[in-house]
Amino acid sequence: MATRAHYLFGLLVAVAGLLNVLPTYDLLPRIGPFELSWFRPFIYWACMCAVLLGLQVAQNTRANGCINVTLAIILTIICFDSHRVGVLLEESVFFFGQSEFVISLAALSLCVFISWRVWGYPIAILGTIAGAYLLLGQYLPEPFATGSADIIELAAGNLWYSIDQGILGNILGIVSTTVLPFIVLGAVLDGVGAGGSMIRIAFFFMSRFRGGPAYAAVASSALFGTVSGSAVANVVGTGVVTIPMIKKKGFSNEFSGAVEAAASTGGQILPPIMGAAALVMADIVGVSYITVMLAALIPAVAYYVSLFMTIGFEASRLDIEGDADEADPPISQDWINLLLVFGPVLVIVLLLLKGMSPAGASISAILLLLPMSLINPEIRKSPQLLIHALSNGGNTVSRLISVTAVVGVVVATLAATGLPSKISVLLLDAASSSLLLALLISAAGCIVLGMGMPTLPAYIAIISVMGSTLQNLGLELLVAHLFVFTYGVASVITPPVAIASYAAASIAEGTPIRTAVQSSRVGAMIFLIPFAFVFNPSLTLNGGQGVTSLADLAVSVGFLFVAMYLVGRSLIGFDRRTLHPIERLLGVCLGLLLISGEIMVQVPALIVGLLLISARYIFPQVDRVKENVNDV
Repeated sequence: MATRAHYLFGLLVAVAGLLNVLPTYDLLPRIGPFELSWFRPFIYWACMCAVLLGLQVAQNTRANGCINVTLAIILTIICFDSHRVGVLLEESVFFFGQSEFVISLAALSLCVFISWRVWGYPIAILGTIAGAYLLLGQYLPEPFATGSADIIELAAGNLWYSIDQGILGNILGIVSTTVLPFIVLGAVLDGVGAGGSMIRIAFFFMSRFRGGPAYAAVASSALFGTVSGSAVANVVGTGVVTIPMIKKKGFSNEFSGAVEAAASTGGQILPPIMGAAALVMADIVGVSYITVMLAALIPAVAYYVSLFMTIGFEASRLDIEGDADEADPPISQDWINLLLVFGPVLVIVLLLLKGMSPAGASISAILLLLPMSLINPEIRKSPQLLIHALSNGGNTVSRLISVTAVVGVVVATLAATGLPSKISVLLLDAASSSLLLALLISAAGCIVLGMGMPTLPAYIAIISVMGSTLQNLGLELLVAHLFVFTYGVASVITPPVAIASYAAASIAEGTPIRTAVQSSRVGAMIFLIPFAFVFNPSLTLNGGQGVTSLADLAVSVGFLFVAMYLVGRSLIGFDRRTLHPIERLLGVCLGLLLISGEIMVQVPALIVGLLLISARYIFPQVDRVKENVNDV
């Protein structure tokens, strides 16, 4: 019973969300957008019911059932009351009273509790602290004391009854309109068999190389991750196929899981879709989505090049060779199924270029994908798989909204208390006008705030706190957002709360912490590339506006490429032979200097770095003789 209800509520979320933003195309009648006074409480109610039913399916016990039924009743009451008060606020002047205060506290407690059950303690702690600071901050000492205010108005106006702030505020609005269609599109792509075909084709082409299945995992996860918008979903969706094959090739359990985690994480910064958070970024910054795509293109490609480099060094260290015969050739249907991937993506890009909204472009891709999916005989045989895919997409959205509700509380607290301005002043004082120090502080804050959260809520929470500081130090608005966004992405592979790494470890049968450490090592350039594009603006095409000089772009890309090579070989500790610790340390230092943006520093570092790299190729026999002497 719970399983069927979970399925139906997921379908309800997907269909209601799509109808709310369905374009007319000059043919279809206008259905949405629906009135916010009822749609926001309704979509939140449907999502939380779907989450509770999912928890019931996963933990089918009587005690768990009683808890979920109680929470569902409370949820229904408070959502209905939000609609009632919303209508009153639209029609007349309304003053919040004691009952609204109690319901607002119940809404806060409910969203924190559900987020804790789904996502764990980090997000629950963050929501609890934010809610407590909003209500009790006026009693704290300086510099964290907030202004005096009526606690009833604070709670009701910022937590529950506002369509601008809080649980039902703009964050929920962005997710339920802009993000939802892309998540549903990713679920449908996976449901129609496109994901499996991509993996098989990638394995076929990459099997002849040293890294073999590891390279294939990177390629397939990049393509799937840019659509899915969730590193964890990508790990689970593709990792069950890729990780066992990477292990079979001879890589360790931890390294196999790390490759999948790092590759899946990078899909969120890879155009043309870049996951869900990039859509929100375009809205917040006030630029077109195409501008965001252009700005992120080179950093994203550079990250995946660094993954291939790192895998190559590890394969060489383990003396793993390629085998062109180990992968079965894809069947003809796999090649046909590629149309299900590239057709919708091409439609999205073309419609975005023509000025259509991201939501409209993604819905257009879904409408194209549904009839196109019939080219897959599995769909012709079981067309209900499309309905299952829509339901899965709706349930994925529900889980995301369960955590963005807490982030809505955080953002409301920041707006009501002015805390970001205070933090900005403190950081500016600490940085003493040093952009590098401010970036380091912001990067650390991004990692901490992003731990345990999906990329979208992590990005929103981080940019609310750190964004103004980076702008005050001279960064372009979009570059500052990309910096924060990339570190928000990186947080899912960063110990100790590396949710993508832990998901990969469970599949690879590796130690979670070791897998997280390996993920950070394999994907190390995701921590350095943001600094590279801050100090070398041409790497973001000057914030997506285009480069002033192709020569400048070529020089910046060249410096970054050599830096990635030096850092990759140093972290693995192998480049045609085992590297001495001093040489590894020197390689990392040279890599850092190469992304500094100071040409007087970069040129000497480039010369020394190229000499180090060349020595491994010019004198390989000398290295082998030394190793043989040491062995004796």
